[in-house]
Amino acid sequence: MIPGPLNLITDVAGLKVGNAQEQSLKSGVTVLTADAPFTASYHVMGGAPGSRETDLLHPDKSVAQVDALVLSGGSAFGLDACSGVADALREMGRGFAVGPVTVPIVPGAILFDLINGGAKGWTTNPYRMLGMRALGAAAARFDIGSQGAGTGAFAGSVKGGLGSASIVLPSGHTVGALVAANPVGDVITQNGHLLAAPFGIGDELHQASIDTDIYHHNAYVSQKMAAMMVAAERANTTIGIVATDAPLDKAQCQRLATAAHDGITRAVMPAHTPLDGDLIFGVSTGSGPAEGVDLSALGHAAAMCMTRAIGRAVVEAQAEPRDILPCWTFK
Repeated sequence: MIPGPLNLITDVAGLKVGNAQEQSLKSGVTVLTADAPFTASYHVMGGAPGSRETDLLHPDKSVAQVDALVLSGGSAFGLDACSGVADALREMGRGFAVGPVTVPIVPGAILFDLINGGAKGWTTNPYRMLGMRALGAAAARFDIGSQGAGTGAFAGSVKGGLGSASIVLPSGHTVGALVAANPVGDVITQNGHLLAAPFGIGDELHQASIDTDIYHHNAYVSQKMAAMMVAAERANTTIGIVATDAPLDKAQCQRLATAAHDGITRAVMPAHTPLDGDLIFGVSTGSGPAEGVDLSALGHAAAMCMTRAIGRAVVEAQAEPRDILPCWTFK
């Protein structure tokens, strides 16, 4: 398999991604958008999802396309990021026309990062403004690791983060994934090996093991974090988006999202627990070739991209002040 030129979800032509974060908050927002509305659906396999406007993405619902998708930290507070994105899109004249009114369609999903060492004593919910800033930053190139919705993410015993990856299929279609990896389950083995490593292409996953001496010396950190997460019912979540330029309808986008959950199970152990809200959006821009569309091949590519994106989220995570968990690479 061959990655696209950027090895990002934005290798799917027309898509843009923007991040906004506050390091003191240890949280942030990631927005995926495009110059024109795009087809989208979703699939949930976690037991504790948090989302906005996802019902309209079911194949039998009337709204055919959306203007943006939001991934946010902040648990339920983070859903307000969608409002900020919708407000900004409305100012741009974007949205679903209903008579004289234009309503931007902005579904979103959130992860739990409220007890990660960040300052959460705000008086005004910060996520609306973070959503607006993330939309304003949307571009083909964007940073991964401790960025956007992945800023304060955990991945089992190490820091999680924001990841992305892409594949160009022999049919000429491009598939990409974007993920905020924050699972209850771990992303490394007891021997310090990255679960996603066997699926990496080239050196994108920094083919190396964790420093096991440092890892075991930091066991007390993991134990402390585990106790904190138990107190908060260990609400975590991996949320993501898989996208393609192949022309798909909503039902096919839902199937793409469903297949991509296999990518989580390869990179996280255990995955889809009752304490995760694992949710994946499936997106089609329809800008690719109409010939040679193979939904099985697209689904396989989406799962592979999701696994690699989770791996990249972990290896690109950056150490920050007041971190509770170490980075996998200890940068």
